[in-house]
Amino acid sequence: MITSRFTLASTAVLAVGALATAGCGNDVPSDGVAKVGDSVIKKSEFDRWLKTAVAGGQQQGGPASVPDPPDFKKCIAAGKRQPTAQGGGTPPEKQLKERCKDQYVQLKSDVMQFLIQAQWVRQEAERQDVKVSDAEINKQFQDQKKSQFPTAKGYQQFLKTSGLTEKDILFRVKLDALQMKLTQKVTRDQAKITAADVKEYYGKNKKRFAQPERRNLNVVVTKSKAKADEAKKALDGGRRFKAVSKKFSIDQTSKAQGGKLPDVSKGQQEPTLSKAVFAAKKGKVDGPVKTQFGYYVFEVSQVKAASQQSQAQATDTIRNVLKSSRERKALSKFIKDFRNRYKDETNCADEFRVAECKNAPKEDKKKKQQQAPPGGGQQVPQQQVPQGGGQQAPQQAPTP
Repeated sequence: MITSRFTLASTAVLAVGALATAGCGNDVPSDGVAKVGDSVIKKSEFDRWLKTAVAGGQQQGGPASVPDPPDFKKCIAAGKRQPTAQGGGTPPEKQLKERCKDQYVQLKSDVMQFLIQAQWVRQEAERQDVKVSDAEINKQFQDQKKSQFPTAKGYQQFLKTSGLTEKDILFRVKLDALQMKLTQKVTRDQAKITAADVKEYYGKNKKRFAQPERRNLNVVVTKSKAKADEAKKALDGGRRFKAVSKKFSIDQTSKAQGGKLPDVSKGQQEPTLSKAVFAAKKGKVDGPVKTQFGYYVFEVSQVKAASQQSQAQATDTIRNVLKSSRERKALSKFIKDFRNRYKDETNCADEFRVAECKNAPKEDKKKKQQQAPPGGGQQVPQQQVPQGGGQQAPQQAPTP
């Protein structure tokens, strides 16, 4: 599936000079499927991208032909011709029709989303005077084409199976280039981190740049105290931890490292073991200590003192953290503003209404809750048009 992620960010200046409000001449003409501001998305354009989506999706189990509402006669006929699982027989016509309907609804949603958001990006680029030259587009296209298709034959085969033309691909590359430049423009000021910003962050987060005392251990873990006593006796007798661990230990991780357990800090292990480890003297075999995982016999092989990174040492890290955080906040704000503003400018014909339309169908709250990602995170606008051939069309989908 060709997926172009439109990742746009926000600045206060974007609130100035917004597009004209919806309701002024925004009726969708009879030959259109949607209207974004004054720009009409033609039905012919929708039909062309629908065919592309079907052609590209066929190798991933998509419909064998373009679903033809409302009766879906051609789609049903194609479904009857498709091979079925051994002994499965041809599904009833009613079932095939439902399948065709579901396929059409999904394809229509994907294509409408793609076409509408393409208009959103193009109009936003024009509004902000963001441009990309033909030379830039061609260079990006050629670079990606060379990277993804080592031979001309492979590229031609991709065009054949995906249903895309080179003009379609160049259109996608241009959209991606525009959204990249928009992202760069609206996040540009977020890179300006002052010395005062660094000082304030370090003062509030000094503990984050502290490294607690850590201890490297040699350990043997056994199921029973008797085995632990036997292992300790062998160690006290001069045998090396590597050999004793190999013979007695049930902990495969430390056993594979010759009994080594590095960089243990306070509280990292079970309380009884942690207390014993940080009370132990370096080089002395201790234990056995009972835990829920077994009995530990151990030796502290190295003590690494606690340390504190200075503000000067932490400056580069702090600058990167602040820059990234501010960019994410600006991005999240702009995505919200961007979607709301352009959705308010987008009217769709009744049969082509999707979530991006001002007159979008009412959401099924129960279904939305079932589909919502854990945590309810912000989702960037994205375009999805299925494709096949096992490779992606040359494109750029940057994610700051």
